[in-house]
Amino acid sequence: MITADKVKMLTEMGPKGLQTLLGKAGKDYNLTGAKFLGLTNAGEFCYHVVHAVKGGTDSTKVFLSYDPTEARVIASIS
Repeated sequence: MITADKVKMLTEMGPKGLQTLLGKAGKDYNLTGAKFLGLTNAGEFCYHVVHAVKGGTDSTKVFLSYDPTEARVIASIS
């Protein structure tokens, strides 16, 4: 079960928190903005993120999934 506190945490992540999770997944991004969009049909928490690139910024989506058996959050990027 995902508790209300965990849902709150997963829906209120900022750029730094998402950046840390992506770093644990081996992805090196410098996130400058993040907005929670909603839950996907697969139950993933979806964010629109802005990240720095040479000469400006770009945007993409980050997906978070929660593994309750290990109490960990897994991040992936599209």
